[in-house]
Amino acid sequence: MSIPQKHFKKGTPKPEIPEDGVLRYYTMRFCPYSERAQLMLAAKKIPHHTVYIDLTEKPEWYIDYSPLGKVPAIQLPHLPGQPTLVESLVIAEYLDEEYPGERSLFPKDPLQKALDRILIERLSPAVSAIYPVFFTTNPPEDALKNFEAALDVFEEEITKRGTPYFGGEQIGIVDYMIWPWFERFPALKYTLAEPYELDSKRYPNLLNWRLLVSQDEAVKATALDAKVHAKFMRTRHEGKTNYDLAFEPL
Repeated sequence: MSIPQKHFKKGTPKPEIPEDGVLRYYTMRFCPYSERAQLMLAAKKIPHHTVYIDLTEKPEWYIDYSPLGKVPAIQLPHLPGQPTLVESLVIAEYLDEEYPGERSLFPKDPLQKALDRILIERLSPAVSAIYPVFFTTNPPEDALKNFEAALDVFEEEITKRGTPYFGGEQIGIVDYMIWPWFERFPALKYTLAEPYELDSKRYPNLLNWRLLVSQDEAVKATALDAKVHAKFMRTRHEGKTNYDLAFEPL
């Protein structure tokens, strides 16, 4: 259930949300961290209202829900005080425990759960390396080299695990938490002077994993096309960030 407006900006009033006890999900449509929460909501089939936030010109009232002005944020209006959760992994763990559904996405074993959380964090070097390639006009010369070196960890890990998903025979928390960036990597085919794709010989199992995850129902319900991501990246390059591109036809 989405509030009938695109991204709320500075000066726009608070959205009118029904007092129905349903979760309220605050997001920016192109934010990969927000997509983590969106994937959890979709995978768990959790009813929620969606409110889109313009991160360049945040509405003044948003600080009431996210003190640092970040997305995602999940408000829990059915609980006393209507608390709000922030930080994507915190939100993911809460939703997994509070809405177990058919199965948990986090491992039951405490050690494996800890190892999976560490693996999720190990994506950070890849994100740090590729971010300037996505969103600046003059990224460091070694950005793609550093990006690839960081992804080697994931090729090695999926190979070592010997399962279709990082979560095993079924999709799990690692798969959902790293997916948003793998959704965006193909946009480099459209944004760089020399179209870039991951080397299929260097990352055979990781690319097979990406194809498999792209067919997951929650992923299909939340993903944007690589061309849409590329178009958004170009608006960032031009200093004219347009979050509402997500709602426009290709």
